[in-house]
Amino acid sequence: MLELGQGQAAAPAGGDLIKDVTEATFMTDVVEASRQVPVIVDFWAPWCGPCRQLTPALEAAVTAAGGKVRLVKVNVDENQMIAGQLRVQSIPTVYAFVDGQPVDGFMGAVPPSELKAFIDKLIGMAGGETLADAVAAAEEMLEQGQAEDAVQVFAAILEEDPENLPAIGGLARAFVALGRLDEAEAALTRVHPAKTEDAAIAHARAQLELARMSEGGAGAGETAALRARLETDPNDHEARLELAQALIASREHEAAINELLELFRRDREWNEGAAKAQLTQLFESLGPKDPLVGKGRRRLASMIFA
Repeated sequence: MLELGQGQAAAPAGGDLIKDVTEATFMTDVVEASRQVPVIVDFWAPWCGPCRQLTPALEAAVTAAGGKVRLVKVNVDENQMIAGQLRVQSIPTVYAFVDGQPVDGFMGAVPPSELKAFIDKLIGMAGGETLADAVAAAEEMLEQGQAEDAVQVFAAILEEDPENLPAIGGLARAFVALGRLDEAEAALTRVHPAKTEDAAIAHARAQLELARMSEGGAGAGETAALRARLETDPNDHEARLELAQALIASREHEAAINELLELFRRDREWNEGAAKAQLTQLFESLGPKDPLVGKGRRRLASMIFA
């Protein structure tokens, strides 16, 4: 961020979504235009180094929003009256206008993720649907068992934002719900290796791995045999782990958690901490909103710190 100074050259003009404005066009291109769509105002100057970082990022973010916001650029050297009226003292400075009024802003260069959040907030303030809103709607469809519809919405989101991690994770989980495990696997391959630990991706990956485990899972007879082994020898850890996995395959999650916690209580180090690893995977699969997860994590923590 630099203090205001003097410069010469002007920025190149943009299209309908991105344009340069002057004092003569500010009312039309900013105040009036913001009554139809949020308008972001970028105060810059040719001599400003941080501006050369921020402005292209702003342009990319506005273009990605697909017409839900507009960007206007104000060269403060050539439009000092506007800068003075809005009390711009250093650049880059960004203001956002909605319904003819400045509603938000920031100073200095910020990363693309913050720009996206800033733009999503403006779209929401203007009553428009953001990608985050669309993700939430698709998640609700998935929770209500409308997995096919959720697939369509998640796919549409990814057409606009191919690296949207919540949408990638949601798409994979929707495919898992439909039993289309290979497509779920393919969806997760879209994720950059550096982002595989994201919560949305970890959640989807855990669901996929458990679904793979469930293929050809144990039947009632095998489950009964495992219980019989445990009655004979409660310290048959292999039988208890296999029983928990069989219960997971049959979606008896609470019973599976109980068996895994019992295994952890008896020998937390057995098989390189298999009980805790399986619990962690199951918790990630169920997601933080499932009441079984909160209860199970609290019981596990009490054992760890006992």
